[in-house]
Amino acid sequence: MVVTHPDVPSTETDADLIQQASRSPERFAALFDRHYRHIYAYAARRLGTDLAEDVASETFLIAFDRRAGYDAGRPDARPWLYGIASNLIARHGRAETRRYKALARMRSDEPVDGHEDLVAGRIDAGVARGRLARALERLPRTERDVLLLVAWAGLSQQEAAVALDIPAGTARSRLHRARQEMRLALGAGTEGDK
Repeated sequence: MVVTHPDVPSTETDADLIQQASRSPERFAALFDRHYRHIYAYAARRLGTDLAEDVASETFLIAFDRRAGYDAGRPDARPWLYGIASNLIARHGRAETRRYKALARMRSDEPVDGHEDLVAGRIDAGVARGRLARALERLPRTERDVLLLVAWAGLSQQEAAVALDIPAGTARSRLHRARQEMRLALGAGTEGDK
């Protein structure tokens, strides 16, 4: 996948930029510009904004340090970068768990008179968010990582496997189990809220 950037010709892949950065380190800035906001957004969804900037920045520091070992046969560096970010997020496991617990306790905004459909939708969304947050908290980290790389980072199942350095079949089974848990959490209704 070639992501365009105003300062980088659209024909240059991430692998090209990483190879060029070995000779001219400033070329790595183009890779940073292409992917930083996505890595930051992913980290923010997992950990909150307080830790997201640190995780995103450290992701690129580590990537820069490891650029010589990058597999140039992979034109898209997203799985590699998300893999680094996922490992850093794992170090903040308690923060992620606290975030899901807080999300599970959150209630939707107070209703506004005269907007019954809007209020009903907010209440439904708040209840579903709480159930999903509890289900995410309960998932083993290995399953949660695959699910969130696919759902929030937009990686394919194969890219998530590459990001986590696991076989494709393992990623497929972890994703399947995680999706089952999410379906159960959504279908649990009020019983899952007790």
